[in-house]
Amino acid sequence: MRVVLATNNQHKLLEFQQILEPWGYQLTTPAELKVDLDVDEVGETFASNAVLKAVAWSLRTGLPALADDSGLEVDALNGEPGVHSARYAGEPRSDARNNARLVSELQARGLTTSPARYRCCIAFAGLALDGTTADWSPRLAAPFEGLVQGVRVAVVDGTFEGHVSTTARGQGGFGYDPWFVVPDGRHLAELSSDEKHRISHRGHALRRLQARLQ
Repeated sequence: MRVVLATNNQHKLLEFQQILEPWGYQLTTPAELKVDLDVDEVGETFASNAVLKAVAWSLRTGLPALADDSGLEVDALNGEPGVHSARYAGEPRSDARNNARLVSELQARGLTTSPARYRCCIAFAGLALDGTTADWSPRLAAPFEGLVQGVRVAVVDGTFEGHVSTTARGQGGFGYDPWFVVPDGRHLAELSSDEKHRISHRGHALRRLQARLQ
């Protein structure tokens, strides 16, 4: 199945390719299609933003589209940065600036660690199946199935529990990975790609999606 992956984030592209291609999906990217589409992520939830992107890309390209929205939720910060994870420190977007703000916010509360989780919602748009009609909502939550702008959409989610630290370790991963501590005490950036995919929020969500599509 040929599917357009609705992201220009090279780290996400690599993770999706590593997880999905063994299942027989032929992923194509915006760069390969020479299509430039900027979708405003105005949703209040990860699921809403994933649906916005997947539907827009499916309508634009005529292909099934896969999109995700994901981020970090920190208990001590009342769930922040949440849907604002990629732009937590404002523009221009930068992993370094986002992580610096994360550490600063924890330290301002006298903390060196807090329970946290990575959350991911993945939307698959363009399925030619009958189903209930549902309008997009800024607070849409996963799991979800319905028709949005005439496009069939399925949404799944995945979470990965751990905690964040004010100390970074590891050279792998991206985003908040060097500051995210997994249950065995390692930081996510210290894991190999295969280890990360087996336990990560994105890995869980993609396996749920694969089961649904089958």
